[in-house]
Amino acid sequence: MVKIVSRQYVGQTNVYDIGVAEDHNFAIKNGLIASNCFNKSHSTAYGYVTYQTAYLKANYPLEYMAALLTANSGDTDKVQKYLNNCTSMGIEIDPPDINRSGLDFTPADNKILFGFSAVRNVGQNAIAGILEAREEGGEFKSLGDFCDRLDLRSVNRRTLESLIQCGAFDKIESNRQQLINDSELVYEWAQSRARDRASGQGNLFDLMGGGFASNSQQPAQNGFESAPKAEATLDFPPQEKLRMEKELLGFYVSAHPLKNIKQSSSLLAPINLVQLGEQKDNSVVCAVVMLNNVKKVMTKKGDPMAILQIEDLTGSSEAIVFPKNYERVSSLLEVDARLIIWGKVDKRDDQNQFIVEDAEQVEKVQMVVVELNPEEAGTIDIQHRLRSILKEQSGDKDKAKVPVIGVVQSGSYRQLVRFGKQFWVQDSFSTVQSLKSARFPAQVKQLTDNS
Repeated sequence: MVKIVSRQYVGQTNVYDIGVAEDHNFAIKNGLIASNCFNKSHSTAYGYVTYQTAYLKANYPLEYMAALLTANSGDTDKVQKYLNNCTSMGIEIDPPDINRSGLDFTPADNKILFGFSAVRNVGQNAIAGILEAREEGGEFKSLGDFCDRLDLRSVNRRTLESLIQCGAFDKIESNRQQLINDSELVYEWAQSRARDRASGQGNLFDLMGGGFASNSQQPAQNGFESAPKAEATLDFPPQEKLRMEKELLGFYVSAHPLKNIKQSSSLLAPINLVQLGEQKDNSVVCAVVMLNNVKKVMTKKGDPMAILQIEDLTGSSEAIVFPKNYERVSSLLEVDARLIIWGKVDKRDDQNQFIVEDAEQVEKVQMVVVELNPEEAGTIDIQHRLRSILKEQSGDKDKAKVPVIGVVQSGSYRQLVRFGKQFWVQDSFSTVQSLKSARFPAQVKQLTDNS
């Protein structure tokens, strides 16, 4: 904990309170000295608000974080930051739910529920209509029930599709592709029923309570059960569903494209983007990222380069690909691509950039896994023989992109050993053949192989 000591600086007309921290770097970083000076009334107010927010965060974390997300719902960067804070605090974020979500982010069942106001293409009138219909008639039972009970003048086709694509109907029907196809038929069906009701005609089945006669032995049906359905179809691929979520919500909520490879990619010793500022200038680093934006630019000499917006599970950053490396990696630079990037940290003007020197698609990254028992791992001759094979397979260091992982196992004991980058190899299959010829059990493993 940093102790802040109060000192006074007497100016020509005002007395200012300057916070001086025992940790000088902490004070500079947080604007407590030098750059920011407040008069005493401001300092007191800020201190009191800080105490209040700290109390709320410690004692009412769900409510506090929900309020922060709601207050900053229009700022994607801040929302992403607070979502990351929620993750670190162990708070789960539920995607929008047509039967549970309200206007804003709200605490629910020890989680925070995404609010309708943060979903693109869903206006205030549509939200008001959804909440009013739900209050009057209870939960929506199906897409047909939803369209039949809503005023479709406020919930247009684009709004309906956005709600489906962001996952708001998943609890009713998890197949979003099926719902999208159904919506084309159901929307017109609901419009026709609305016109009939407006003209006083109604529907024969509505007028008779859903049965053909008052003494019918068949159970009464709701009007929405007669809603048409499209031909059965498979759902969108997981990556496509996440892409649509990102487009409509600004971030991934139900999952993240990098989450399923988090554990396996840790073998490559990547940094998290939130740690970029902690790295020394010009240090060599590796990261597993998603590309959010790719901007190709030309230098004064006419050479192409690129400015990238990248993100991972912890945050986002800017990355630069200079001309000397652009030609080698340009074919990989596509929005939503999952990449492993290698490069250096550039600290300039209080900003941290990732200078990309090389990249590879996550789906194509392979590892050579070689198995050893504890006795072999501790034998100098065997270590030397293994090192010689890997050195021979490394070849040109710039082309050696395949990491080598050692598995030391005996009974229930199992330990992974990550070989340094100087032992990475060019060709995984030829390396495995060489290792097997030398009686080292080895295999090629894909980074995305979760088995």
